[in-house]
Amino acid sequence: MCKLNIFDKISLILIFIGSINWGTIGLFKLNLLNIFLFNNSKLERIMYIIIFLGALDLISLLFRWNLFANNK
Repeated sequence: MCKLNIFDKISLILIFIGSINWGTIGLFKLNLLNIFLFNNSKLERIMYIIIFLGALDLISLLFRWNLFANNK
């Protein structure tokens, strides 16, 4: 296993934010990012892109940890 670098830790935090936001949207039809960013659609879009990049970093983390390698 490899250690988490600062980008991986930030990505984890971003994924937590994104998942909590999607959970509140699904359960209560309440978009927390929209509320916290004062209905600024440009900032909300930027935040969703940043969360997406965090998800891509965590996907790459799986490959860095060799979780998909064949252990024979």
